[in-house]
Amino acid sequence: MARLRRSRAAEALAAAVLLVLTAACGSRLPESAFEGGDHASAPTRSAAGPVRVGIITSATSPVGADAFTGPRDGARAYFERLNARGGIDGRRVEVRLCDDGGSGAGNDACVHRLVDEEKVVALVATTALDYAGAARVSRAGVPDIGGQPLGAAYDTYPHLYGIHGSEAPRNGTPGWDGKLYGGTEVYRYFKREHGARTAAVVSYNQSASAAYARLVERGLRTEGYRVVTEQVDFALPNFRAVAADLKEQGVDLVFDAIDGHGNARLCAAMDAVGARVTAKVTNVQNWTSTVAEDHKDAPRCRNALWVTGSSRNFQDTGHAAVREFREATEDLRTHSQWQLEGWAAARWFTDAAKSCVPEGVTRGCVDGRVERADGYTAGGLLLPVSFRPSPEPPGTGRTCLSVARWRDGEGWVTQGDMNRTCFEVPQLAYEF
Repeated sequence: MARLRRSRAAEALAAAVLLVLTAACGSRLPESAFEGGDHASAPTRSAAGPVRVGIITSATSPVGADAFTGPRDGARAYFERLNARGGIDGRRVEVRLCDDGGSGAGNDACVHRLVDEEKVVALVATTALDYAGAARVSRAGVPDIGGQPLGAAYDTYPHLYGIHGSEAPRNGTPGWDGKLYGGTEVYRYFKREHGARTAAVVSYNQSASAAYARLVERGLRTEGYRVVTEQVDFALPNFRAVAADLKEQGVDLVFDAIDGHGNARLCAAMDAVGARVTAKVTNVQNWTSTVAEDHKDAPRCRNALWVTGSSRNFQDTGHAAVREFREATEDLRTHSQWQLEGWAAARWFTDAAKSCVPEGVTRGCVDGRVERADGYTAGGLLLPVSFRPSPEPPGTGRTCLSVARWRDGEGWVTQGDMNRTCFEVPQLAYEF
């Protein structure tokens, strides 16, 4: 059977759109980068003491308070349940949090505190807007397990294990000679399953937004779509004009390179002018339970929202692993796909650590277990993950994806089996 490949192009580069919102904000070093959790009262550890892990999150980044906290919340929920059930061979998992504020300086400070001072065994579910401390983590040989690839770090350094896996050499240079690769499976899916032929890409007149839009346009054209490009002014966007043109052009699909607030306004404008599409395709950051609230003014567009990713729908409670996640997080105000992926990252660390119990739960042992993972799924929550390096960049690859669509009254409804929704597609080069 051909190896399963997953494209991170859309998922990773979509985060670049969030940078649009930081243009007017300066770098800041949060107080929590130096003081956080229970650092002052940390107990002296022994061979039978707690297993200490760290979670770095850009919780107070300029992008917004809730933009990056999902993986952290999911991981914490997993460890709380694990500790209630006896921990790892009777040892409690002690979680140390650090908020890097979304800045490189804050991230460096978090890495120094957790890796050098608190001596964590591993980092788990890292979600950093600027992962400036990645090289330091790698040099220390600390496994960083299940992090979100918001930049190129997880395709650059050894000992860093992104939530979606990597086939890159990870020898200190991003990808293959500075180029990363992503497939066109999302566009193939809508073409094959829904007969889509005309797609629009909406972006801001801002460099990060425009760059991501060009990547999407390239993938669509590779799959044979007629592509309609729409660009709006970031300061004074005229979404109604865009919506009117989408209707005039007979667009089947809408992809975007804009932020969540802009998406809500675009959807409202589409409803106002009567622009009907097969799918308004969003990304994993917007795969949340707050859709009805976020798009309250656009019921037609809201019910045309689709999302794709690399993990099982957080509403798929017919699956035992998802059901366990939902039961453990029932007290959370909202739910999201990133919470589920944080939960999966914590489970990944735990599975590795449990296998190390006979020889000792050390950085080296946990790192070795994760590095040799080939087809790991966190109990079916993830598409099979591997870190087996490929010396040559991929030309084509068999790529699978998870797909869901929003339905009022039902929420996110899974569309097919993610392990069978697979395509042999071109892998296109891109750079961060």
